[in-house]
Amino acid sequence: MKPIIAVFAAAALAGCGVETASTAATAAALKKQEIEQGKKTMEQAQKKIGQSMEQMQQARDAAEK
Repeated sequence: MKPIIAVFAAAALAGCGVETASTAATAAALKKQEIEQGKKTMEQAQKKIGQSMEQMQQARDAAEK
């Protein structure tokens, strides 16, 4: 009887480890997606800033003429 209890206890503990590892992997994948989305957002913002700077320069050039 004791060996059966030990087997069930070991199986239960092993299952907890798998769940924890799975949760960690999911969290890591989500964090990676957040980082990638943040990079895309930053690139878009930089592009818009560059376009705005270019438009301001064109307006200055036009005003000087």
